[in-house]
Amino acid sequence: MVPMELVGVRVELPSNTPIVLLRAPVEEAEPARMLPIFIGGPEATAIALAQEGVEPPRPMTHDLFASVLEEMDVSVERVVITELRERTFFAELHMRSPSEARVMSARPSDAIALAVRLDIPIFAEDELLAEAGYDDEPEPEEEDETVVEEFKDFIDSVNPEDFA
Repeated sequence: MVPMELVGVRVELPSNTPIVLLRAPVEEAEPARMLPIFIGGPEATAIALAQEGVEPPRPMTHDLFASVLEEMDVSVERVVITELRERTFFAELHMRSPSEARVMSARPSDAIALAVRLDIPIFAEDELLAEAGYDDEPEPEEEDETVVEEFKDFIDSVNPEDFA
């Protein structure tokens, strides 16, 4: 299993389909690996609101579920994105109560929305990351912009005496 960071929710153009982006840190995957997962609009909103710390006036579904788990003395230890089968991602909630540990299947979008609210770690299986992930390398345009910015910084800091 590889620990993942929630990068955020984006909209894929031109289809306007929400995507949640997870990233394996560079320390875990060389180079860093990105895992995009297409999700529904309501789930995208739930993740984005929780990530930004927005408190709705009334509990949303994921807030309610988090409260129910807390009231029942059940903790969610981690979320694991497990596999991609027939273009559908699968996830698991690893939970613990005072009497037992349980693993429940979940949609990744729901599991991630819960993870953000409960501040629990998100993982992806190594095989899934190899199959559905991609390298988080800068696009050539981004590299060019970085080189230009570095050159501008150099020009701004150089003195005529540096060439003597």
